[in-house]
Amino acid sequence: MTTGPGHFTPEWPAPAGVRALCTTRNGGVSAAPFDSFNLGDHVRDEPAAVAANRAALAGLTAPARPVFLQQVHGTAWIPLDATTPDGAVADAALVTAPGVAATIMVADCLPVLFAHASGRAVAAAHAGWRGLVSGVLEATLQALRAAAGPGEVIAWLGPAIGPTAFEVGDEVHAAFVAADPAARAHFRTHTTPGKWWADLPALARQRLRSAGVASVHGNDGGAAWCTVSQPSRFFSHRRDATRLGSTGRFAACIWRD
Repeated sequence: MTTGPGHFTPEWPAPAGVRALCTTRNGGVSAAPFDSFNLGDHVRDEPAAVAANRAALAGLTAPARPVFLQQVHGTAWIPLDATTPDGAVADAALVTAPGVAATIMVADCLPVLFAHASGRAVAAAHAGWRGLVSGVLEATLQALRAAAGPGEVIAWLGPAIGPTAFEVGDEVHAAFVAADPAARAHFRTHTTPGKWWADLPALARQRLRSAGVASVHGNDGGAAWCTVSQPSRFFSHRRDATRLGSTGRFAACIWRD
């Protein structure tokens, strides 16, 4: 992957004219525990620091403007254009013209980027377990395919909590298995009754395959992608929120030239 100060470029066969990046926690101006490239304006960081970090991100995506959502772990998506303000309530965004970048903030949840093979449309989705099991990826794909027409869709999975760190309860296991019995393969038994270890990237890959996406890249569930086990590289709510009182957010962005 191509790296730079505070970000890296996904390795995937994106069509011509499609650009993407994922930030890390490094390269910004926020003080601890938001050090240093925090993009979240809802985590008690200093507003001036967040504004400076967002301006730095805008420099990385220029001339496209990153559009930040108010993510609520749902399945709603919005189309972005030059007039779309920050703060719309949605967990996915669709881009069909240059000038704006679909931007998903995370700190353990899975960011998923999509590109239609034609390059006519791109999208990004926020996939925590609630959104994933409720169908946020399928809803985003439906919007992308409606906008771009027939053709292959490729996907990239960004950093997220890994399968050795994502402890969930029986209700999460039951929800996924009820939606698709094959999901059982992506849960491991836990030593504590009523608990499981869940493989969030694998669950997302399964949902994407079922939705007809054969070309999926990025997060394979390995340690290098795990937000919890990479404290010098990624923010992690589960790792840091209780210990430090809060944590920052990094972002995955996709846009068209």
